[in-house]
Amino acid sequence: MVVGDFSKEADTIVIGAGPGGYVAAIRAAQLGQKVIIIEKEHVGGVCLNEGCIPSKALISTGHDYVKTLSETPNGISYQPAKLDFGKMQDWKNNTVVSTLTKGVRSLLKKNKVEIVEGEAFFTSANTLHVMQGEEQGISYSFNNCIIATGSRPIQIPNFEFSDKVLDSTGLLNLKELPERLVMVGGGYIGMELALAYANLGSKVTVLEGMTSVLNAFEKDLVKPVLNYAKKVGMEIITNAKAKSVQDQDAGLKVVYEVEGQEQSIEADMLAVVVGRRPNTDNLSLELAGVKVDERGFIPVDQQGKTNQAHIYAIGDIVAGPALAHKASYEGKVAAAAIAGDAGAAVDYQVIPTVCYTSPEIAVVGLTEAQAKEKGMAVKKATFHFAGNGRALSKNETEGFIRLISEKESKRIVGAQMVGQEVAELIGEVTLAIENLMTAEDIVLTIHNHPSLGEAITDTSEVLLGQGIHQ
Repeated sequence: MVVGDFSKEADTIVIGAGPGGYVAAIRAAQLGQKVIIIEKEHVGGVCLNEGCIPSKALISTGHDYVKTLSETPNGISYQPAKLDFGKMQDWKNNTVVSTLTKGVRSLLKKNKVEIVEGEAFFTSANTLHVMQGEEQGISYSFNNCIIATGSRPIQIPNFEFSDKVLDSTGLLNLKELPERLVMVGGGYIGMELALAYANLGSKVTVLEGMTSVLNAFEKDLVKPVLNYAKKVGMEIITNAKAKSVQDQDAGLKVVYEVEGQEQSIEADMLAVVVGRRPNTDNLSLELAGVKVDERGFIPVDQQGKTNQAHIYAIGDIVAGPALAHKASYEGKVAAAAIAGDAGAAVDYQVIPTVCYTSPEIAVVGLTEAQAKEKGMAVKKATFHFAGNGRALSKNETEGFIRLISEKESKRIVGAQMVGQEVAELIGEVTLAIENLMTAEDIVLTIHNHPSLGEAITDTSEVLLGQGIHQ
C-alpha cells in the first residue's frame, strides 16, 4: 500500500454522504466551514441509492400494476396489463435514483463542499487517510469531523449472500421478476418489499421468527395489511426459524423450523431482511480514541459529540431509530454545534415512523398503552376513512386515524394511522405534538374539503366529544 505523502486540511470532514452526511456537510458549509465529504460508494448513501427511494419506486409501480388486475367500481375496464420489469428497473435506477444523486452532487458543489471518493479510516484524533484503489490514498487533517457511515444488512448463519440469496439491496436490483420469492424477516423493510413484489406478481412467502409480522406496531394497525397480503396471495409463516438454504435444480430449497418441526419451501430467490448493523468496525476509531459500545454504536451527547469533543457521530451509528429523517436532523445539529451554536441540541419531542406497506402505517408519539405506562391520564379517539369523502371518491376507504391526548390539557401526545397515503398525513400531527398543540387547536384550523386531512379534524372532534361525521 502506498500512503499519500501529503495531506489536505479542512475545518470539517464528513465521512459518509447519505441523508445524514450530505445534509451535515451542506449546513456546515452554509455556516462558514471549509468542508470535505468522503464517500466510498454512492453519493446519497444507502437511502437514496439502495433503500428509501428505490424501494418506494418499486412499491409505487406495484400499486399501479395491481390495480389493473381486478375490476373497478368506477366504470374503468383495463386490458390485460403487461409488466416490463426490466424497463421498470431502468426507470427506477436511471431516472429516479440518478436524478436525485445528481441533485445531491449539485447541492454539495453549489455549497462549495469538496467531494472525495474513497474509504476513510482514522490515523489519529485529528487525521485520517482515504484509500482510493488498492495502492493510492490521500491523508487529511481536520479540526472537526462528523461520522455518518450508516448501517448495513445483518447476515444470518447458513445464509451467505449470493446471486440468489439476497439482502435488501440485491432484492431491489433484480433483473427479472422472481416467480417464487421467500422473504426471511417480516419487519417493516421486509414487509414493504414483500408486498411490492406480491403486487408485481411474485408468489411471496414471508418467514418471521416472532409471533407476528410488523411486530413494532399495534395489532389493529397491522390487521389491514395482513388482509391485503392475503388478498394478493402472500403466505406469512410466523414463529418460523430459518435454518438453511440449498441451491437445487428446481430452485432454492429453504428449510425452516416451526414449533420444533422442520419444513421446507422452494423458491427462485430468497431475501434476508432481518435488521441492520452500524458501519463502525472499519474506521479505525481506536486510533482516534473514539469509544464504541458492545453493539458497535457510538455514544454521543445531545449535540452529537463523541467522547472526543471535536468528533461527532450521527444517524444509524448512534442510538435511536435508523431513519433517514433522524439522521438529517442530527446532521444539522452537529453542524450548528461545530459552528459555535452552544444552544444546538437534539431536542425533538417525537419522530414519525412510516411503513410503506399496502395500506401504509404511520405512527408518531405515544400509544395509549405507552402513555399509561408513563402514568398519564389520556383519551383516545378513532375515525375511520370509510367516513371520509375524499377516501370514498378515491375508492380507498381501508383504515383509520387514532389520536391520543392528555385528558386534562387536551394536548396531543400521539397518533397511529393506517390507510392509503397516511405517510402524507402524519407530518401534521408531528407538528402538533412538537408545538404542544391541543385537539382544540386542530379543530380550530380549517382544513380544505374534500381531503384525507379532514379526517385529522374529525378525529380531534371525537376527542373533544364533538364528533360530527361519526
